[in-house]
Amino acid sequence: MNAPSPETTLLRVEAARYAVLRRLSAAMRHQLVMHLQPIGMVSEVLARRLRAPAPDLAQVSDGVGKINAYAKVAVQASLDLVGWLAPDAAATQPLQAGVADAMELLRSNFGFRGYTLRPEVEGIAQPVGRSALRMLLPAALLVLSDEARAPADIVIRAQADAYTATLTLQVVPGDGTFDGVDPPYRLLRWPELEALAGADDVRATRTPEGATLVFNVLE
Repeated sequence: MNAPSPETTLLRVEAARYAVLRRLSAAMRHQLVMHLQPIGMVSEVLARRLRAPAPDLAQVSDGVGKINAYAKVAVQASLDLVGWLAPDAAATQPLQAGVADAMELLRSNFGFRGYTLRPEVEGIAQPVGRSALRMLLPAALLVLSDEARAPADIVIRAQADAYTATLTLQVVPGDGTFDGVDPPYRLLRWPELEALAGADDVRATRTPEGATLVFNVLE
């Protein structure tokens, strides 16, 4: 069998990236709304205070300050989410921080589907490619959860040396049943993860319990 052409490989990788981002869209939307809600709440309180016959200017000033602070947080969160859609290929991030970012984005979404994400990644400060980590960790979690029956825990562990940083993902089946939610946009398959990993120079391996991702440590 002939090897796929570079163009075919690129199209396959791009299709897999689109599928992952499409699956993450609900979590991203939740993340944006979460940071915008406080602005609306403080604005309503401020509007009521301004309708008073003699507004307390100190309270009004405090409300304006809170809106400004919440707006800065929302802008930063929005810019960070854009980085998931259009990543800087040269950017690096400590492995532990990258896993924490992914957990913040994904934890609620996976919880709604009956999966509990349990990161056990402490003290792993080796830098890896941020775009690779942001794409491959969620992709691996999606592949494993698509194949496993809920409820289940997915444990994320890490180890690293001077050259590589390894994430080990283990699926631990839970007790009971889970009614589930609406079917996702589409299921993600392991060959798609392998294509994504190959494009980012990451080694992806299936294990009986889950999967491993081996990232190159970057300076």
